[in-house]
Amino acid sequence: MNILKTLEEEAIYIIREVAGQFDRPALLFSGGKDSIVLLHLCAKAFLPAKIPFPLVHIDTGHNFPETLSLRDTLVKRYGVQLHIGHVQESIDQGKVKEETGKFHSRNSLQTTTLLDTIEKLKLDACIGGARRDEEKARAKERVFSVRDDFGQWNEKMQRPELYDILNGAINAGENVRAFPISNWTELDVWEYIRQENLEIPSIYYAHNRPVYRRDGQWMPVCEFHAVAEEEIEIKSVRFRTVGDMSCTAAVASTASNLDVIIDEIAASTYSERGARMDDKRSEGAMEQRKKVGYF
Repeated sequence: MNILKTLEEEAIYIIREVAGQFDRPALLFSGGKDSIVLLHLCAKAFLPAKIPFPLVHIDTGHNFPETLSLRDTLVKRYGVQLHIGHVQESIDQGKVKEETGKFHSRNSLQTTTLLDTIEKLKLDACIGGARRDEEKARAKERVFSVRDDFGQWNEKMQRPELYDILNGAINAGENVRAFPISNWTELDVWEYIRQENLEIPSIYYAHNRPVYRRDGQWMPVCEFHAVAEEEIEIKSVRFRTVGDMSCTAAVASTASNLDVIIDEIAASTYSERGARMDDKRSEGAMEQRKKVGYF
């Protein structure tokens, strides 16, 4: 628990630095476990005052209903303002094109909607829940990750961060993605959720759901993918990560409470991002998406 206390203090320090160094920050909020932890940390950082910046959710239109329901509950509970950017609007405006094919997804289409939302709200900093243990491209991120005036990320142009000194100086048009829980692991996140008794979407817990097997993964049956009736099975599954339904796989599990989930994660031999089908499109899929403005 001393480790969690240290991580919490570091995250709160980073959040306060964002609020102090930037004029128009926001918290990128997906409704998943990492963003819920961040929301809770933001609330702690400014007690007894309210969180002094809004939440931004980029809605693909393919979200898990359980996630959206809890998102709206938490917005009311914490008394924060929520801005929603809709990928469907980007499609309707012809800015992005709906994918087709076996593995079509809207996950990568979020980038355009996010950059448009940042521009519309004139944000100069976006707090995100990325962690270095998630994926090798994430491990290259600084705590303050500078993006150019096109929203692009270049790992060779990131600044050194020595002795917890965070440099938020940016040029006009640039913005920063700030990652307060960079140094946390997936296990740290789950142990913190248990310690703080945080509410998370029910799909993180084992439940019976119609799924089908695709490339070794249990994919949830949804209206966005055509699946033959004979391929569908009812299995006890849960989700380790929550994203676009069309590309987020479930894992077979009977873990119905936090203690069992934590034991399960501690014994796992692969990252939670292993359940994201869009990360498997190429060896550098995540890095390529980040370079053009992804989370």
